[in-house]
Order: sequence, then C-alpha cells, then structure tokens
Amino acid sequence: MFDIAFYMLAHNLKQRLDGEDMAHVQHMMDEWRNPKPYIFNIETTNACNMHCKMCPRSTMMTRAVKTMDMPLFEKIASQLEPHPDRLWDEWVQHCKVAYGIQPDAVSEHHYFLYVIPKVIVLHGYGDPLLDPMIDERIQVLTDRGIPSYFSCNPINVNHDKLEACLKAGLGYIKFSIESTDDATHKAIRGGGDFTKSRENILRVIEMGYDTKVVVTMININREGQGEDFARLQDAFKGTGAYVYLKSEDQQWFDRSQHKNQSIHWGEPCQFPWTSMTINAQGMAVSCVEDYNGDMTLGNAREQSLKDIWNSKEYDTFRRQHFSLDKSIRCVEWCDMKLMGEYADI
Repeated sequence: MFDIAFYMLAHNLKQRLDGEDMAHVQHMMDEWRNPKPYIFNIETTNACNMHCKMCPRSTMMTRAVKTMDMPLFEKIASQLEPHPDRLWDEWVQHCKVAYGIQPDAVSEHHYFLYVIPKVIVLHGYGDPLLDPMIDERIQVLTDRGIPSYFSCNPINVNHDKLEACLKAGLGYIKFSIESTDDATHKAIRGGGDFTKSRENILRVIEMGYDTKVVVTMININREGQGEDFARLQDAFKGTGAYVYLKSEDQQWFDRSQHKNQSIHWGEPCQFPWTSMTINAQGMAVSCVEDYNGDMTLGNAREQSLKDIWNSKEYDTFRRQHFSLDKSIRCVEWCDMKLMGEYADI
C-alpha cells in the first residue's frame, strides 16, 4: 500500500522535474506528504530455502534470520486502514487518464497501479510460506478490511497451510517461475523445477477461492526469454491466472543495465514520501530494497508508525534524497533515480 493521494498530487510536477527549482519541489512534496503513514510491506520472515541469482539475500544479506512475533504484527496492523472508497475511485480514474492503463488490463504496469497501492505486501527477503503464522497475519488484515498479498516459491507450497491462507482472505498470491525448462528454472531459482511448480500452482487454482493467483517471470534479459515467457503464458492459458513479465527491480543478477520497464522505476523515487517498510526485526527501513536494514529510521516495537514517519530521522532521509548525501546507500547503490539527480538545490 502507498499514498495514492500523494501520487495524484505530485503527478504533474514529476513530468517537469528537469530544470525545475528543486527547493520548490522539496517544499511541495513536504506539503503533499500525508502525516499518516502507509505501509508498503511487512516482512513477516526473512527465512528462505532458495538461492535465487537475482536476489541479494543469497550473497549479500548478513542480518539474522527472524520471524516476526504476532504481538508486534498485530501492533503494526492496528495502526493501518484501507483507502476510502471515494479516494480509490479517484485513483482508478487517474490511472486511466494519466497512465493510460485500464482496470481490466494484465501487465506489469497494471499490477503496480491497481494491486500494489491497495494491499499490504507480506514478503520481503524471505518466503511467507515458511512463516508458520502467515495465515493468522492475513486474518488480522482481513478483519481490518485491508487486502493482502505475498509472493512465494511454488515449490514450497503446503496445500493445507496455503488453504488456510486462502480461507483467511488472502487477496493475491504470486508465484515466481523463471523458465518452462526444468533445468533453467532450477539454475536461476536455486531449487525446484517448472514441472512440479506448475502442478502446485494448478492445484491452488483448483481450490476455487477468491484469491487471485499471479504467475510472473522476472525479465533478466536472458537469451530466448521472450519465447520462454510465451510458453509460460500458454502453460496457464484458460486457468484464470494473472501472468505477466516482471522487470528486475535492482540489477542484482548482473549489471548489464537492461532497463526496468515498470512505471514507478521510470519516475523518481517517492518511497520516502509515500510508504514505509517494516522488516522481520521490526525496524522501519528505507524501502523494500534495503535487504540488510542499513538505513534504519525507527523501531516499530518501541514507536508508533506515525511517530516514526514524522520523525527527525525520516525528515533527514527525505532531505538526503535531494542533497544526494552519500551517507545514504541509495545514492550509489540504487538503480532508481533520486530527486536530487534532476537538479542541484
């Protein structure tokens, strides 16, 4: 979930950032920022049994593996609420006009605009299917009227546990498939194969719950990937699954500079003004890309989300996005363009 009101207010300004007075831009973004925080994702666990080549967890994550306790999760969830219907209706109209994406589309752009803004994402650098309390967490959000979503590896599917998640009201479940060739899929994901993964996904679909089943392949620009993705679409044709090719958020797989096609990666980073990430340790970190919690902005166990969001630490972090202060790793580490890259202030 993120602040869709901010996105709408800032849309026109974002289109003319080159040469704009950055002091004015900074002032306007501060004016538009809602003092009420939104949560993009809650990483309920950073446990994972895969070794995916495009994930920094496999080679760069050094923080301890932990599963968030339920009292902390409940404390976080108690401070959240869904978007009002009226605001969501405005957002849908905005997406149709400003981005040209219709509500019934199936694409990376559609998923970011029509799904991600309204859900709490329940994954980070772990597989939620390895969280023994994941169904309970979904129920907590469902009881608050908040849709939930998580991405997982289909080889980890335990159908009894997964069915408990579907019964609890999981809104969307995304399965990652990297190739329709068993050996290629296993080589990229570090475990599992396509054949068994497809069988597991089809069994989930056959359960008949309202949860939307999503299947993605990450575009790592490998040879023959377009044809392989077409075969993936065919493999789930007629099942009702939402199948799309997803850009690699950060180029952990290689540094070939293949362009991320997603809408939000083509715009300047807005995470410091629109949403928070809480990792499995309960720390508020810069964004979902902060796999080690290097940029910690607060502690959800000790502070309210509102106090963290409006803290001096967060305000400094927002200023650093304009000043390009190298004390934040975003400056040299993140592929997303920062506000200060458009002009000096």
